[in-house]
Amino acid sequence: MTQGGWISTLKEEGAVRPRRTLSEEAADNLREFILLGKLEPGTSIPERELAEALGISRTPLREALRLLEVEGLVEYSATRRPRVADPSLQELTQYISVLGALEALAGETACVEATDAEIAEIQMLGGVMAEGSSEMTALQFFQLDMRFHSSIVEASRNEPLIETHRQYNARLWRARFLSSQQADRRDNTLSQHADITDALVARDAKATRRALRDHLKSTISNITRIHETRDAAQTED
Repeated sequence: MTQGGWISTLKEEGAVRPRRTLSEEAADNLREFILLGKLEPGTSIPERELAEALGISRTPLREALRLLEVEGLVEYSATRRPRVADPSLQELTQYISVLGALEALAGETACVEATDAEIAEIQMLGGVMAEGSSEMTALQFFQLDMRFHSSIVEASRNEPLIETHRQYNARLWRARFLSSQQADRRDNTLSQHADITDALVARDAKATRRALRDHLKSTISNITRIHETRDAAQTED
């Protein structure tokens, strides 16, 4: 599938969503900067300069920063100065473990609650990722990856579960992006997605639960490897 082809498919299926307010648009830009490493963990965020660079006033920028604070991407110092969050490996591992349990429960529930159309959409997203993998940027691949997972959770039709997953997942955006960004692990990701969709199509709750848990365990392994590599590089410096 060509790049134009998979982009058209996403638009037709509603996976590409329009921007809304100025603050949400600013949050999208900042989120991308953080995910791509243009703003490194621990970096101070100068509000005035950033607002000028984005072409907005400081009010929508501050609203954007509050959105990213909720997502765990931005934190504030004791003097209320914003900076890019830098969670420890232990914190990330604990959050991912909880997220794995939530997604496993969602997948198990979706086997009973999801419509055939919802499962077909999840299959479509997995197929688009597989067919366009070699052409997609790391960010495009990640955005589809997150849409794949959120679609499974939404198909559970369990509102408390959906909301809890949203809150935990928001705090793991950068960690999951870094995991997804590992080009040498993409084939593994796509293989695991195929196992998940096969189990969903069969409405095999036990297999779906197991596949989703195993998938999130691999995220922990990827994040641990990334942190160990970073720590080793800092030691050498």
